[in-house]
Amino acid sequence: MSKADKSSSPREGGVAAAMSALILAVLLAALDQTIVSTALPRIAQDLNGFDDIAWVSAAYLLASTAVTPLWGKLGDMFGRKRLYLASTSIFLIASVACGLAQNLPELIGARVLQGVGGGGMIVLTFALVGDIVAPSERGRYQGLFGSVYGVASIGGPLLGGVFTDQLSWRWAFLINLPVGIVALTIAARALPAATRGARARIDYLGATVLAAIATGLVLITSFGERWGWGSPSIVGLIVATVVLAVLLVPVERRAAAPVLPPAMLASRTVVFSSLIGFFANAAMFAVLVYLPTYLQIVHGVSATLSGVHMLPLVAGLVVSQSLAGRWAAHVDRLRAILLAGLLANLAGLLLLGTIGAATDTLVLSVYFLITGVGIGMVPMVVLTTVQNSVPATDLGAASAVVTFARSIGAAFGVAVFGTLLNTGFADRTHGLPTAGGFDAARPDTIGRLPAALRDTALDAFAHATATGYLWIAPTLTVGVLLALFLKPAQKTGEPTATSDPATAKEAVPAA
Repeated sequence: MSKADKSSSPREGGVAAAMSALILAVLLAALDQTIVSTALPRIAQDLNGFDDIAWVSAAYLLASTAVTPLWGKLGDMFGRKRLYLASTSIFLIASVACGLAQNLPELIGARVLQGVGGGGMIVLTFALVGDIVAPSERGRYQGLFGSVYGVASIGGPLLGGVFTDQLSWRWAFLINLPVGIVALTIAARALPAATRGARARIDYLGATVLAAIATGLVLITSFGERWGWGSPSIVGLIVATVVLAVLLVPVERRAAAPVLPPAMLASRTVVFSSLIGFFANAAMFAVLVYLPTYLQIVHGVSATLSGVHMLPLVAGLVVSQSLAGRWAAHVDRLRAILLAGLLANLAGLLLLGTIGAATDTLVLSVYFLITGVGIGMVPMVVLTTVQNSVPATDLGAASAVVTFARSIGAAFGVAVFGTLLNTGFADRTHGLPTAGGFDAARPDTIGRLPAALRDTALDAFAHATATGYLWIAPTLTVGVLLALFLKPAQKTGEPTATSDPATAKEAVPAA
């Protein structure tokens, strides 16, 4: 074995160990955004909380989104490794509290704490990649996390259903403990010890304003339809959120160490990339959340089989993430990859806009594959583009901006598509008899209709689903236009923010 070969092995081993810990953490944090969806009815029954059950999901999303910018900035200031270990520990403690909750308020409170930890795990993981690998290799590794995120989005509901049916819904939370302890142990040993940033006062005011903005956006998107889009509560939240967004700029300009550096907001690369991430995630979650519902209601498959039917989409996502990550090593290809991914995703949405109650399974598989390819090529390339455009001292804040935009995009996509779907379905089933228990506001009651009318309702639901995707498609057109004017930065060299030069060299993957 040559000397070069001998020297490359430890470096690859160091990266592999660190990445395995980070991948496990992202898997847990991403799963907990979706794993409870199929368990909610049983949770509501066991804890006697049907009226407020929606908060079990919303509390996690709200907390994780609100704290994302703060975790990113604190990681820049105090070292990402120690903050990552702290956020993972918070997540695990909260997971145990969720699993042991005896009533709904306890569960919701524990979910808030879990979201605080989960938000830190995700944003710090993405930033830590910048500490471990050279800029030219970031896309390759970020693609792994994107694949994990996509798989978790579909696998979460399936696992939640299995735990609920075979064991208990509590295991959807308790399972995090053994897996998380393994990730925590590996991370403590394998992650490089990052140097601290410049000493400065923490921007508490900016963090509070940004968290309030995130809270407003999540509440608007999560409860807009339930409370009524024209209700005083939603209108008041919209007004308050806009006012806070306007105030954020002068607040951050005056801060010594702003959570959201004004220079970053002035960067066209950061702003355009974040907007692309927002629109791409809106489309992504409209697909991942509602296609299984379409399969279960229209094609009559179980929750588990709906996941099987979604495998072409997952395959396309995983493969395209991996390829896009490798291609992203060549910085001049970043914009081409973004455009290709956005256009493939747009084509997938337009194809999904043609589905009906009688669409063949093979045809659906082709549509799902194309959509998955498009979904997979965008998110991590966006993150790599932003990380390559900022100095090492702002990696955490930059990663937080993109993660924040994507989280809001996900909530926006789910909320808007849900409204389009429910409104379209209700309009097309208006006048159908309700004596048997059919409710136009609840598509899962289609089975209670007489056989002669059931096909009409199934056609209505399929048509409403297809129309929803046609309405979502134009958002990706905006993303395409933004990508045309995006100029990715050229940045090569060593990984950043390591306290030990030997550690830095070990972390660079072999060519």
